[in-house]
Amino acid sequence: MADADGGSNLAVLDALDSARTQMYHMKAIVIAGMGFFTDAYDLFCISTVSKLLGRLYYQPDGSTDSKPGGLSKTANNMVNGVALVGTLMGQLVFGYFGDKLGRKRVYGVTLVLMAACAIGSGLSFGSSRKAVIGTLCFFRFWLGFGIGGDYPLSATIMSEYSNKKTRGAFIAAVFAMQGVGIIFAGLVSMIVSSIFLRYNKAPSYTENHDLSRQMPAADYVWRIVLMIGAFPALATFYWRMKMPETARYTAIIDGNAKQAANDMQKVLSIEIEAEQEKLAKFNAANNYPLLSMEFARRHGLHLIGTTTTWFLLDIAFYSQNLTQKDIFPAMGLISGAAEVNALTEMFQISKASFLVALLGTFPGYWVTVALIDKMGRYMIQLIGFFMMSMFMLAMGILYDYLKTHHFLFGLLYALTFFFANFGPNSTTFVLPAELFPTRVRSTCHAISAAAGKAGAIVAAFGIQKLTYNSQVKSIKKALIILSITNMLGFFFTFLVPETMGRSLEEISGEDGNTGAGGGSAPAAVNAGVGVSASDVSRDEKFPASSTEWQTSMHA
Repeated sequence: MADADGGSNLAVLDALDSARTQMYHMKAIVIAGMGFFTDAYDLFCISTVSKLLGRLYYQPDGSTDSKPGGLSKTANNMVNGVALVGTLMGQLVFGYFGDKLGRKRVYGVTLVLMAACAIGSGLSFGSSRKAVIGTLCFFRFWLGFGIGGDYPLSATIMSEYSNKKTRGAFIAAVFAMQGVGIIFAGLVSMIVSSIFLRYNKAPSYTENHDLSRQMPAADYVWRIVLMIGAFPALATFYWRMKMPETARYTAIIDGNAKQAANDMQKVLSIEIEAEQEKLAKFNAANNYPLLSMEFARRHGLHLIGTTTTWFLLDIAFYSQNLTQKDIFPAMGLISGAAEVNALTEMFQISKASFLVALLGTFPGYWVTVALIDKMGRYMIQLIGFFMMSMFMLAMGILYDYLKTHHFLFGLLYALTFFFANFGPNSTTFVLPAELFPTRVRSTCHAISAAAGKAGAIVAAFGIQKLTYNSQVKSIKKALIILSITNMLGFFFTFLVPETMGRSLEEISGEDGNTGAGGGSAPAAVNAGVGVSASDVSRDEKFPASSTEWQTSMHA
């Protein structure tokens, strides 16, 4: 079934692979990316308010304790981890239905669920500790469920819309909006807490235990921060509903070559032959389910590679984010809890989170976007895992020294974030959207992403226990454990082939070359480098205008 340059013989798929970058690509990146902006904001803003929750609801009245109240271990783990459990389940459910019902059909449901539950997270049925934390955990579970659906659907839609030359950059750009969301989580928390702090002056905890809690103003602050997460989801719902179904789903899964050709003619403004007979032959050669020996033979090792690397990466990545508030004091970024009031502590934590995200987290995402279609996914992932492992090992071994050398500690900490994002945090999202056949692409991405969230749950319920009391010995142990998990991720990367520069059908073997996706990584790299003359000629043949689709998007 393969043609001379390795692409599919189906004209509609060749047109997608060869089309020049157009306005509809940019619109798709923004629309899908805003989902990830919302995901990141909702998942990571909890780390800026969790200490405030401890002060407000876990400080006994009339307490004479030398330290402000804090969430119990159980409550801390639940508040930070319940959304991750929901995300894991949502990934599997929405990923499955993305292959069965269509990418577009379930795409809007995730945004509605995220918006409703972000608002619900800021509400509570009653004012007692149990009522507030119970309500928060309930809504954050379903918030995570909606967030989970965004992972496989956004990745799959973007990969199936993209051309093969810049597909990696497009998918990585969608995921890079996670970095923007993390920045805004810190920025919004900082702005809201500073506004309330200005009009609600209060002594430090040491000076007056009760007044330092700043009730009821502080109680409004965390609710507002969580509910703001609903707005970006609602803002993009209409545009998400206007996106057409991907041609690959319509042709290969629905079996409707005519509809696929019509949809892409609107997008690309070109004439495409429907080729219903060729489509029937194409589908007959690729009609095997996920739970089959044929899938295991073609893609079993790939699925092991994408799941293990994402699992190991998220143990480290979410540990870094969720335990920031415990490591910031050692870096000299925030004052001791007893030295400040509740809103000042939240402002300092938010400011530190914002600065680390802006200087360490954010740049790595966009360096990946710039280089992923030049260096390849495989090399970026190897470099990222290795550098993260080295920096975390250094921080673990030298923790006592680094506590008194704040600039060096901050630099090493920021570099681990940089190489997480210019590394496996981006590539583990991109690769599952490219490696697997169209019929199971969303499901396989969901399985890989769910493995990642299992790693995040290990971070939330396991690694956080080591940093809960901010004991030096425990934090050193946590950092060394994370260094080891990153090195394991480095070695499991060798199970994943390079996908750069090849069509999705060539990578998955759907074009008839069953070995296309399964070569060793170095061989796959060589196969993906360079652009053929036929690519250039096809670019000239397919013009850049997308007037009809743009018109419908603005309707």
